[in-house]
Amino acid sequence: MARAIWKGSISFGLVNIPIALYPATRREELKFRLLRKSDLSPVNYKRVAEKDGSEVPWDQIVKGYEYGKAKYVVLRDEDFQRVDLEATQTVDIQDFVDQEEIDPMYFYKPYYLEPQKGGDKAYALLRDALKETHKVGIAKVVIKTRQYLAEVKPEDGALVLELMHFADELADPEKLHVPRRMEAGKREMNMAKSLIGSMTSKWQPEKYKDDYREALMEVIEEKVEAGGKEIEEKPRKAPKPTKVIDLVSVLQKSLEETGGKRKAKGKSRGRKTHSSRKAA
Repeated sequence: MARAIWKGSISFGLVNIPIALYPATRREELKFRLLRKSDLSPVNYKRVAEKDGSEVPWDQIVKGYEYGKAKYVVLRDEDFQRVDLEATQTVDIQDFVDQEEIDPMYFYKPYYLEPQKGGDKAYALLRDALKETHKVGIAKVVIKTRQYLAEVKPEDGALVLELMHFADELADPEKLHVPRRMEAGKREMNMAKSLIGSMTSKWQPEKYKDDYREALMEVIEEKVEAGGKEIEEKPRKAPKPTKVIDLVSVLQKSLEETGGKRKAKGKSRGRKTHSSRKAA
């Protein structure tokens, strides 16, 4: 587990639970360096002042808020702490609600909460009470220099703090140009439902992999083996968008292909089972 990024407490009513905050996700991103094309020399960034173009060392950099054109007020660490010292160290639960009522669009980023010394009993009590009542806590928390809305929920024996967007941070879908009232034909709807039914399975998150990252790694490995030389590849044709007049035929073809894939999977499973019995 990585180091805790934040330490404080969960507060609800008069109960305070000392906790530490740990990232619950990690990003598996490929890292690239910018290079000069002529000799592949790495390109570095410099912090340059707009006024005279001179480089500025880190110890000479401060945070400023632009309150007017080219007018700034400097904020130091003490100023951020002055906002509300108590609030910056507390996950302040303000309400308990049914999780089903919350639109998933509000969720932003999850963190694990770990109890600190003396907090085990209250931590377990909150976790188990939330689980039995099917409720989640809605809290406010300040991390670094920003306040977040957050959900506190039980997950696999731990408490999870899931950061959320405030309501005014969500874009208004009413401004999108989408079809509002457009009734599909009965045949189209039945076929669409059949296709959804044929593709329905149990949620297994581990079966979904980052195909793009894996394919990109293969390209990188090929180029390494080729000594960095360019590799010729035939251009791929992008799939054409479905036309309205083709909708029924496209649905029909999708159903046929999906059915074929399901049968093929079933046969391969059957062969594996049969061969394993023979081996036994």
